[in-house]
Amino acid sequence: MDITGRKLFVKALQEEGVDIIFAYPGGMIIDIVDELYKTEGIHVVLPRHEQALVHEAEGYAKATGKVGVCLVTSGPGATNAITGIADAHYDGIPLVVFTGQVPQNLIGNDAFQEVDIVGMTRSITKYGVTVRDRKDLGKTIKMAFQIATTGKPGPVVIDIPKDIQVKSGSPEYPDHVDIRGYKPNESVHIGQLKKAFRMIKRAKRPLILAGGGVNNAGAGDLLVEFAEKMQIPVVTTIMGKGAMPTDHELYIGNSGMHGKYASNKAISECDVLFSIGTRFNDRITGDLNEFAPKAKIVHVDIDAASISRNVVVDVPITADAKLALAKLIEFVDEPLDITKWMKQIMLWDDEHPLEMRRDRGLCPQTIMEEINRVYPKGVVVTDVGQHQMWATQYIDMPADKTFITSGGLGTMGFGFPAAIGAKIGCPDKPVVCITGDGGFQMNMQEMAMAITEKLPITVCILNNYYLGMVRQMQQLFYGKRYEITYLGKEIDEAGKCCLDSGKEPEYSPDFIKWAESYGAKGIRVRTVEEVGPALEEAAKAKDAPVVIEFMIASEEIVIPMVKSGNPISEMILK
Repeated sequence: MDITGRKLFVKALQEEGVDIIFAYPGGMIIDIVDELYKTEGIHVVLPRHEQALVHEAEGYAKATGKVGVCLVTSGPGATNAITGIADAHYDGIPLVVFTGQVPQNLIGNDAFQEVDIVGMTRSITKYGVTVRDRKDLGKTIKMAFQIATTGKPGPVVIDIPKDIQVKSGSPEYPDHVDIRGYKPNESVHIGQLKKAFRMIKRAKRPLILAGGGVNNAGAGDLLVEFAEKMQIPVVTTIMGKGAMPTDHELYIGNSGMHGKYASNKAISECDVLFSIGTRFNDRITGDLNEFAPKAKIVHVDIDAASISRNVVVDVPITADAKLALAKLIEFVDEPLDITKWMKQIMLWDDEHPLEMRRDRGLCPQTIMEEINRVYPKGVVVTDVGQHQMWATQYIDMPADKTFITSGGLGTMGFGFPAAIGAKIGCPDKPVVCITGDGGFQMNMQEMAMAITEKLPITVCILNNYYLGMVRQMQQLFYGKRYEITYLGKEIDEAGKCCLDSGKEPEYSPDFIKWAESYGAKGIRVRTVEEVGPALEEAAKAKDAPVVIEFMIASEEIVIPMVKSGNPISEMILK
């Protein structure tokens, strides 16, 4: 018996095990929305903006390891989702994004809320297609889930015209689809892997650089086992944070633009760099001509296009991080003697330890340390900016803790909705969102959804009255000309900030009153003594977020810092 496209859509979600869908309604998906209303077992979450909707699906996917499923209407609904789709593309997050489309007889006629969303997102999706025939609907949805989750994970966009949704056809949903031209790598070249292992065995100053691909593959345990058996120190990218517990004796720290001094020096001085699951973007490498200049480089990545694209490597290996590490462990017979090398790394660490000044009021490092104490487990999600870098530097990551951030695209507004998605996916885990006063305001409307869903998330706003990361660049490289970065309420006649008036300036909005207006609790913290009690109170919340506004000094900057385009060995340290 034939069924409508909308019924097949819901059946497909059930067959794929989808129990959460992030959706915002509109005219071109109203039929699907109506069908979801009649369905049990799929919880439809209503965000308050489509960009935030996709970020919520990202947070859900990262926290659970499942596919994030999105549903938005045509036109502005689809275009609002583009930023989130791009973010998922760069960070390898599996999403299936369904967009409504005008009926096919209106496509190309500039119909109301018609856009070519497939064309617009072609460069930031693994696959995108407009369903043109009802008989292809089931197969196309199956393809979407297969493509999003195999090979390097990523977003897929399926555009469904309204006439396809209501047209009847076969009720069959395939359990597998052979996709012509799509053959993700599911093996590892043993010859290349042995070549890499021989190179590592000869090393005197070996180093592992682990990226987000290790976390995406769930290969953290294998990374630790390989590093321990070989006795090789490990540094991570921002997206790789958590791949190895931060308290492990072989873990050095993050590398890159705001990486630890010892980590960047280790990369610059190592003789073999075993990199796995990283794209070698410019925030990690600095000046490409000076990146790991003394090292032979092994590069393992699931995406063949990423290998030797930015950094030309000596041993390229296209493979899933989990599979490659499992095979490498089989080769290990005895550990390397790296006593001298580790002593040198520890000397660098002692020479320039990761430590902030604590004499300028409430210190971001202190806030992160108290978050570590009050929330030793669970999920930590950050927005993008200075607070993100402080979190990557000072948040502890034991083996049972998850760290979620926006790395490749660096999307302000990511943090709060991603934390919401993580909490929906992991309701029994504490979720902490670390954000800034600028980034938080980009998607703060999602508080309405967090209240509706009764989500006890701890939201830590580090308020320095500025768009801090840009202000830091203005301070260091642009003569302290703080143009359009001050977010306070009081502006003088010249359009500049009033922070030099000697009193605490007003800020708009008042985050405490704002939180209370939604039904959340708000706490403002000005002193070190108030940090711990505020976090402890937030940890007791049962059915609503708690917003803690930490008033930090505007002049705080993130160091170390490598100026864009410089070698990572040349760091600003004070």
